[in-house]
Amino acid sequence: MREAGTKKRSVVVALVGNPNTGKSTVFNALTGLRQKVSNYPGVTVEKKTGHFDAGGGVTVEIFDLPGTYSLTPRSPDEALASDVLLGRRSDTPPVDRVVCVVDAANLERNLLLVSQIIDRGLPVIVALTMVDRALDRGIRLDARLLREELGVPVIPLVASSGTGVPELRAALAAPAVEAPAARRWRLAEPVSRMVLDLASALQSRSALSADAAHVAALDLLSLPPAELASRTSLEGEILALIRSAHQKCDFLGIDVPSAVVEARYAWIRRVSARCRARTALSGETLSDRFDSALTHRLWGPVIFLAVMALMFQSIFSWATLPMEWIGEAFNWAARGIASTLPRGELRELIVHGGIAGVAAVVTFLPQILLLFLFLGILEESGYMARAAYIMDRVMARFGLHGKSFIPLLSSFACAIPGIMAARTIDNPKDRLTTMLVAPLMSCSARLPVYTLLIGAFIPHRAILGVLSLPALTLFSLYLLGLLTALAVATLFKKSFLKGDAPELLIELPPYRMPSPGSIARQMADRAMVFLKNAGTIILAASIVLWFLASHPRMEGASPSDQLQHSYAGWGGRMVEPVIRPLGFDWKIGIGLLTSLLQREVFVSTMGTMYGLQGGDEAGTGESLASLMRADRDPVTGIPTFTVLTALCIMVYYVLSMQCLSTIAVMRRETNGWKWPLVQISYMTALAYGATFVLYRVGTALGIGG
Repeated sequence: MREAGTKKRSVVVALVGNPNTGKSTVFNALTGLRQKVSNYPGVTVEKKTGHFDAGGGVTVEIFDLPGTYSLTPRSPDEALASDVLLGRRSDTPPVDRVVCVVDAANLERNLLLVSQIIDRGLPVIVALTMVDRALDRGIRLDARLLREELGVPVIPLVASSGTGVPELRAALAAPAVEAPAARRWRLAEPVSRMVLDLASALQSRSALSADAAHVAALDLLSLPPAELASRTSLEGEILALIRSAHQKCDFLGIDVPSAVVEARYAWIRRVSARCRARTALSGETLSDRFDSALTHRLWGPVIFLAVMALMFQSIFSWATLPMEWIGEAFNWAARGIASTLPRGELRELIVHGGIAGVAAVVTFLPQILLLFLFLGILEESGYMARAAYIMDRVMARFGLHGKSFIPLLSSFACAIPGIMAARTIDNPKDRLTTMLVAPLMSCSARLPVYTLLIGAFIPHRAILGVLSLPALTLFSLYLLGLLTALAVATLFKKSFLKGDAPELLIELPPYRMPSPGSIARQMADRAMVFLKNAGTIILAASIVLWFLASHPRMEGASPSDQLQHSYAGWGGRMVEPVIRPLGFDWKIGIGLLTSLLQREVFVSTMGTMYGLQGGDEAGTGESLASLMRADRDPVTGIPTFTVLTALCIMVYYVLSMQCLSTIAVMRRETNGWKWPLVQISYMTALAYGATFVLYRVGTALGIGG
């Protein structure tokens, strides 16, 4: 606990708990919007911090640690949580108190972590979450009895509604938290005597407390002989005691780690049995009935595909009107500026360089928000874990771990957090495979590219009276990315990343009503990122492209000739021989080059180029689509874009690595350039080959405009 003078006081709190216990909801309820997300220095694990003013000059700073089942870590994020709790990280201040989030409906599984924290003498408060969901499942917990059994404060919570949050805030801001109780669970003889003897020897040779010495003794006795031999810092007498204990355990047929786990769980079961009572509810719960359908071997995948199809249909049908409003707003701004400023480069720069490029991307903001609305609802309702369970059966056939589904699903929003989410996968080969295929998921940056081309070239026809052809096309693009990722993962797992995919162990969280506030914050955060990119990166790219596309000036030349003989046109013609076998011309080549910065820059590139060709009102909304449909080669009269061309561009963007930020994150996650270069190489070859085949087959079948 830190003090400034005599008036201000700062309390550092670590928020910890098992995955799917509602930890993030508690964090959001405590901190509101006063949050910051970054990475821990030296490790690519998310660092989420927040604070609240408790009054009386007290500020509570909260570290939301990665979810972990125990203080014996198996993955990088679990190791970091353990290190922060035990004060092993110099970049994180020592914690004054720990809030351990415990799911009331899964008390036994959660108490293992609680017991380990108590053993280490850390001042802990148990936040008993989702007590309402436990009641719905016929489970009633007595918080007073649980407090007596654990010897630490227990505060029941329903964080989504705010119940219990004021009490938790008051406990965190209190001048002191009662000291943790003595360890309640007991080891059986003779292991208990061995641990006590070793702990006594450790305590006599260091400044360790009795609790810390006991924990250290447990850890040392649980070490395998091979790892024990590498501990060169151990003193002779300590090493002799450990080896003697190992010999006794071998003679008696005792496995120390198993004995420790059995002793902990024997105590945990007693605590749970005393504090938990079944209510009048019995038999199958509503949640069980939902799961019987949503996780069914046959109907589960069918329902999942139906949910995805509904999401894509809604992205097109619900977003149309707000997209038109945004397009009209930009058109109005462009007309106003064009009528105010005199003709010249300044007017062209603003109208064609700035407004046309930015508007072409910002118009698709409603679709981006709808995508994140659906993803937020699926995640907060508890369905996302069911989707991972359903897909595990499918993914195991392709050599992928079921845990890979969550990173891959995250990549539908953005490949960067998807790659980072792979840290939760224990096996290094499974983790690397997941990172290598994550960019094949169609991220939200591709969505403007898809919807521009689909809206311009795919006719609005009903399919089976339910789905529209544009929605089905969009769904097919996302499905293509997923299936390709599975196929590539299979190839990798059968070759240089060979290994068996372990079984998925996942806790299915209870169904819960999504929090409108939480989803609104996620959508607002994503909108701000999208608009920030539009106002910085895309605006800058549009202005640079406008200059390159309008210079050097050719007096008397038509807009098309001016563009073709500009610096941008020169770059497009340089790459045209390479991309011509794909059905792409030099204009599309310019878009492919500029979108290496970010995929959605392709849309702003088209907006800028066709804005230069089409007059002051061109380049936004339907105007861009109509200009693309009407564009012809001035010499041959062949359309620049056809239905087949649009399909080829979309397939190319599904499979290619068109994002420098993703490459940078991949390099950071793998600590080198080897795997990013492998990723760039195979994705580029895959995109080129698939597009080439599609164009040749489409041409042979007569698919065109």
